[in-house]
Amino acid sequence: MQEPMAEVVSTNQFKNGIAIEIEGDFFTIVEFQHVKPGKGGAFVRTKVRNIATGAVLDRTFRSGEKFTRVHTQSRKMQFLYATDTEVVLMDEQTYEQVSVPPSLAADALKWVVENMNVDLMYLNGQPSAVEAPTSVELAVTHTEPGLRGDTAQGGTKPATLETGVAIQVPLFIEQGERVKVDTRSGEYLSRA
Repeated sequence: MQEPMAEVVSTNQFKNGIAIEIEGDFFTIVEFQHVKPGKGGAFVRTKVRNIATGAVLDRTFRSGEKFTRVHTQSRKMQFLYATDTEVVLMDEQTYEQVSVPPSLAADALKWVVENMNVDLMYLNGQPSAVEAPTSVELAVTHTEPGLRGDTAQGGTKPATLETGVAIQVPLFIEQGERVKVDTRSGEYLSRA
């Protein structure tokens, strides 16, 4: 397969959501503003999100500065299983299986069990990360029993979910129940 020519974009072509390479790292543009001061050259004030770490940075570029555009894509996949050396996913439309290193899926694996759907992110055609859904339903495998008289407005207690991750749940949640959790914050949302 022939390597495609690198597409270059200048600051004049910035759009929210496009991905660019800056100093060897890949970023998506969150927002930008063209600034034309009375003196000196125009510049572009930009907020960019690091695709690998999720960190948002403020960067300023000279107007007309050029960057290599990075193509991103997301595919819905079903998580089949994980070993120490690979995470195996399946495309539900084509039944094609894709194997990725565990390092690309470490965060997602805290929240998913076999047969759950995940997003496989691609950067320039190469798998770059596995992302869990924004909320998941998981079984509580261990938690201390609540005390009599606990109310829904009461405090919280630690609970271990079937994936092994520990979260805080309301006192009325019991072992064996299923709970809905926000995977971005690790917060309990509701009973499932």
